[in-house]
Amino acid sequence: MTANATANTSSNTADIHFRPAVDADADTIAALVNSAYRGDSSRAGWTTEADLLQGSRILPPEVRGLIANPDSVILLCLQGEDIIGCVNLERTEGAAYLGMFVVRPVLQGNGIGKHFMQTAEKHAQKLWGINKIWMTVISVRKELIAYYERRGYVRTGRFKPFPSDNGKEQMLVENLQFEEMEKILD
Repeated sequence: MTANATANTSSNTADIHFRPAVDADADTIAALVNSAYRGDSSRAGWTTEADLLQGSRILPPEVRGLIANPDSVILLCLQGEDIIGCVNLERTEGAAYLGMFVVRPVLQGNGIGKHFMQTAEKHAQKLWGINKIWMTVISVRKELIAYYERRGYVRTGRFKPFPSDNGKEQMLVENLQFEEMEKILD
């Protein structure tokens, strides 16, 4: 499926389509990501990190940097003209990193994320010819880890500390760490 193809796999995803982000999307993307992970708005979905972290997860200039990076693409999930999801894919040595995966909190749990993730994996595979995709997840997010395991990702046993001072976020819980997960693509 191409980035502009329209999906018709179920009633929940019938009017969903995808496209790469452009610079003009940066403010909308930052607002969407922050609304899905932080603050009260994030509590409408199950991806919230509001009890773990406060502050911005990403700022518009960072989004612009990802869009401008030739080894990165932000793939948008749209319903009509409305941006309802995004994911950042970055080419790494022999693989792609999948990060900033978001579906608008009030739309979570309807199959959009599953379809969007499959599309993102295929997009990275086609774009860079990779056969492995990986991500990091905050290790205490058991329900999120289980979600990714249902999507075929496996825990690698590799951990790294959450950055304690990145100037945007404040930890509300001590000793947060990232766990790496990966998936071999068909």
